[in-house]
Amino acid sequence: MRDELMKAIEVTGRIDAQGNLVLDQPIQGTDYPHQVRVIVLVPEKAEAVDDPDDTPIEEVKASLKRALQQAKAGQTRPISELWDRIDAE
Repeated sequence: MRDELMKAIEVTGRIDAQGNLVLDQPIQGTDYPHQVRVIVLVPEKAEAVDDPDDTPIEEVKASLKRALQQAKAGQTRPISELWDRIDAE
């Protein structure tokens, strides 16, 4: 391929058992009859396993139980205070 300006199109997909790239959605809008270049980015094993929402179920249940007990006891905070704490993070 010659040195020419190229347009980047970001799409997601997977690589099947035969090594073929399978896109989640077709690329819409333009017909590309010529060869294109493809750069495939794959997560490292540590990234694939590292789930930001991996809190154990028992911990989530305990937190929800505490929150319900606090609400029943009237131990609540104004929503504006909660937003201030979120904005501070």
